[in-house]
Amino acid sequence: MLGYFFNPTVRNMKPKTCLIEPQGKLKTLTGHTRIVGVIGDPVEHSRSPQMHNAAFAKAGLDYVYVPFHVRPGDLADAISGFKAINVVGINVTLPHKQAVIRSLTSISREAELIGAVNTLSFKNGEIRGDNTDAPGVLKALEENENMSLPVDEDVVVLGAGGAARAVVVALALAGVASITIANRTVEKAVSLAEEMAEKTGVPMHGMGLTDARLSEAVHESELLVNTATTSMDASHPLLISADWLQQRTIVYDIVYTPPVTPLMEAANARGCRTLGGIGMLVHQGAIAFEKWTGVAPCTETMLQALSLEL
Repeated sequence: MLGYFFNPTVRNMKPKTCLIEPQGKLKTLTGHTRIVGVIGDPVEHSRSPQMHNAAFAKAGLDYVYVPFHVRPGDLADAISGFKAINVVGINVTLPHKQAVIRSLTSISREAELIGAVNTLSFKNGEIRGDNTDAPGVLKALEENENMSLPVDEDVVVLGAGGAARAVVVALALAGVASITIANRTVEKAVSLAEEMAEKTGVPMHGMGLTDARLSEAVHESELLVNTATTSMDASHPLLISADWLQQRTIVYDIVYTPPVTPLMEAANARGCRTLGGIGMLVHQGAIAFEKWTGVAPCTETMLQALSLEL
């Protein structure tokens, strides 16, 4: 008998309506067990196996989520192999999110706009690519009773990398009025703004972090989203001045370690509402889970599993 254990001891948390299964529960793998997983290079750091396997156990689904270390030169062969052995779905992390598009038979609108895929679904000989980061961004905002989507409002996004592309597409499709993208490398911000404005029809402006216009853009914004990983380092100076923030502005830092970043601390001191990145991480996973299984997972279970790891 093959199997795996997960250790979901939860400390210092109030009882929830959905809880992780008791410690030591054995998952038995059989010929009926459906396989999903994640590919990356490296992939050992991924918290997705713990999050998804806890949710499968809670839902009573005979699935197992496995990390697969796939090097760039082996990507096409890996995807063909997954298809051949009837794997149900695969999450895709760095460095494969763009290159995997060549192996798809269909792609969602969000993923096409972003130019990156983080979720594959194998069905009836087809391989569909989605990007669940974009709807995950919005879902985390929507579920917070003190926040709402900034429809017809101005937004500022810090950073111009892959995460910023997903955030910009999500906000544009949600109906924001305009987006200012600020990045240390000005050319990347301008290029992303021009590309996404053309694709979505939403006015966008790219600028450097030292541009004098950034203070006004932050001052006038209803939502500020940080996608830059420098937010993880408490010794790194903030990318903006906290004095630019207005109390009405929601500050959303998609970095999830630490749970409260220096930017969030500074925004809290200004009286702003703040949101960390763990909600986005949970919801992008939950959306992939439902695409694969047709069942909505217990997000509280997924959150608890992540909290144990983080």
